[in-house]
Amino acid sequence: MEFTTVLFYIFALLLTLSGMKVITARNPVSSALFLVLAFFNAAAVWMLLEAEFLAILLVLVYVGAVMVLFLFVVMMLDINVDVLSRDFKRFIPVATIVGAIMVVETALILWHGYGATTTPVADGSLAAVSSGAMSNTHLIGKIIYTDYIFAFEVAGLVLLVAIVAAIGLTVREPKDSKRQDVSKQVAVRAKDRVRIVKMQAVVEVPEVEEPAPADAAAAAPAAAPGAAPAAPATKS
Repeated sequence: MEFTTVLFYIFALLLTLSGMKVITARNPVSSALFLVLAFFNAAAVWMLLEAEFLAILLVLVYVGAVMVLFLFVVMMLDINVDVLSRDFKRFIPVATIVGAIMVVETALILWHGYGATTTPVADGSLAAVSSGAMSNTHLIGKIIYTDYIFAFEVAGLVLLVAIVAAIGLTVREPKDSKRQDVSKQVAVRAKDRVRIVKMQAVVEVPEVEEPAPADAAAAAPAAAPGAAPAAPATKS
């Protein structure tokens, strides 16, 4: 057995174990880290299969960008693992059905792949790659921009729509938010900032209410005891 074959089986085994730990780990952060390890093992397998462009693309795009972002999001979220583990049993039947379908599809592809016969291409891309005249990176670029240019442009348009939609959803501002207009702030002059207004002073005098007659009689001082009564008024 060749050394490259041994490496292939080692990386394939590590890839399988990492994939199993992704779905069985209780901590979401650990699951994301095992997914990163699975991507690295898949990239190593592609390197052994002489698909260096796909391996580098997998490491740069998925591990370097997508998984790092996903890992930061998972670490920032306060995920209650106990609540998620309670509802895990409800999804076991659906997961079993989906897993069985994927296993059957993979088995059919491998069965027909092993049984199929390959014929060498005389003047095609396979002959150019096998002869060493063209690398697989060059071949992928040539095929994408010649045979699959329409599908490539549609994929780019779909990504553009997704980016615009994500930006439109995230920049939504509340109605009561206050924004600053920089142009108006720059155009303000010093003499227009403060306005002096002259106004006449108005003094309000409180009104004094006059006492009622009954209140005046009650307020008069009482006569001293033993004093002579007042003489009655005489008519002239």
